[in-house]
Order: sequence, then structure tokens, then C-alpha cells
Amino acid sequence: MNIPKRTLGKTNLEVSILGFGTAPAAFLKTDQIQLAAMLNEMIDAGVNVLDTAAMYPGSEAFIGEYLSHRRSEYVLISKCGTKVAGIDAPPWSVKLIGESVDRALRLLKTDVLDVMLLHSCEMKHLEQGEAIDALVMARDAGKVKFIGYSGDNEAAAFAATLPEISVVETSINLVDQVNIDQLLPNAQTHNVGVIAKRPIANAAWKDLKDQQGMYQSYAKVYTERLAKINLNPGDLGFNGPPEQAWPELALRFTLSQPGVSTAIIGTTSRDNARANLKYASAEPLNETQIATIRNAFKTANTDGTWIGQT
Repeated sequence: MNIPKRTLGKTNLEVSILGFGTAPAAFLKTDQIQLAAMLNEMIDAGVNVLDTAAMYPGSEAFIGEYLSHRRSEYVLISKCGTKVAGIDAPPWSVKLIGESVDRALRLLKTDVLDVMLLHSCEMKHLEQGEAIDALVMARDAGKVKFIGYSGDNEAAAFAATLPEISVVETSINLVDQVNIDQLLPNAQTHNVGVIAKRPIANAAWKDLKDQQGMYQSYAKVYTERLAKINLNPGDLGFNGPPEQAWPELALRFTLSQPGVSTAIIGTTSRDNARANLKYASAEPLNETQIATIRNAFKTANTDGTWIGQT
């Protein structure tokens, strides 16, 4: 299997439409050797996007330890700006961001990051400009190729209009659609690459008791939303068992949105990873399927309060 690629906006980086987020390496009790074996298999299949963050304990070190020998084969993305252990500086400050970049390079065992994102930076910090200036300094020093923003809602839409920003990572899925309307038009206008997080909506169709620890808070909101949306995969042509129909429908919906370059998954299951590779390689949804899902969301979100989950 050879996963399709898309251009990540004005970076001109060619990225696989399916990427991997390494938060599970930090927050779930995962056998790291098994996880590394799964990721090596995904890279063999053409996945070339690895997403991590300073605030995911051990995640950057995991990539450095187990995957740095394949550094030339993937686009490496990390996030910074929030407080992390070992750096005595205020969040979003030049000092914290500068030292977070250096820390990431050391832990990831690389000379340069392809993309560094501000991690859920509030609007006021974007407007003040110090955090972006710190990343510009890192870029000018050759430590980072491109800079961007990770977050949702008004701040993400604003970030996409800033000239320094080349990439935005944001929530886009069946039950999290606000960024489709607010962010994607700005991203397309400014040729900003878009990374979709939570593309399968934290498996909102599952019983909450079956959700793993780090995902429960997000899953609760998404599960409540899905229960209010009048959607049935069978009505949209997805007639397999629910455990296959829902994730395929969800992932293909996210990847069908205009301007989305890649969608990152965070599974720890090799079977799930293989299934997602298959789903991502399928054709985009057709206009009728997309319209049905969009209308169902709008009908259920009658008061317009379903904002993106940061």
C-alpha cells in the first residue's frame, strides 16, 4: 500500500494524507517497542508525518530513540509554548520557546524541525506577538523550517491570516465542524497547510466505558454530540459492521474537506493503523455524502455552541 500525498500549503512539503500523533506514547501505558514497530510499518507504507509536542511527556524522546534513524523519511512536527519541566520561564515567552526548540532538537535527535507549532496559544498571546517572534528567531537560526499554530476556533482562524504562519493544526471531524467554516477559508486564502487532528472523533460511537484514559474527556463531548446527530453510516453507503463503518466514514469525511493536507491518528493498535491506512487510501466522499453530514451537524447544533475542542 502506498498512501497518497498532498502539499502542505506554502511549505511545499509533500505529506502523506494520514499522519501519526505520538501523544499515546506519552499518556497511555504503551509498550514502546511494539509502538515503534507499528510506526515503522506505517512509514514503510508511506506515512511520513510524525506529530509530537513538548507537553507530551516522553513523546519527543520516544521518536528520538526509536525512529531518528529514519529521519530523512518523515516530516517532523512538534509543538511548544506551554510550561514544561526543566525550563524556568513563563509560558509563551521568548526564553521558554527558544529553550523548548533546543530541547526538542536534542530529544528528537535531529538538526532541524520541519514544523514547530504554538500549542493551543490563546488569542491574546498571538496578538501580542512575542510567541511568534520567538519561533521566527528559531526559524532564522535554522532550527525550524516552518512555524505554525495548533488550536481551534477564533484563534486558529486568526492565526491562519498571519504572514509568519505556514501551518495550522486543528480539530476537524464528524462532530467538530466549526473549523471547517471559520478556519479553512482563511487557510486556503493564505495558502496555509492544514493538519486535521482527532479525525475519527475519538471513536465517539463507542461506549464511554471503553474509552482509554487520556481520551475520555474529549470522547464524552463527542459522544454526546453524536447522539444528537441523525447519522447512520448505512444511509451514506457504509454498510459494514459499525466498528469498521464509523471510522471509515469519519476519516474520509475529514480528508474530504477542502484544504486539509493530512489527518493525524493516535492509535496504539496495529490493526487499527492498518485499517486507517486502507480508509485513507479510498476516494473522498461525494458531495451528497458531505452535505448530508454537514446538514446533520448544523441541525443538531441548533444554538451554535459546539465549538472546536482545543
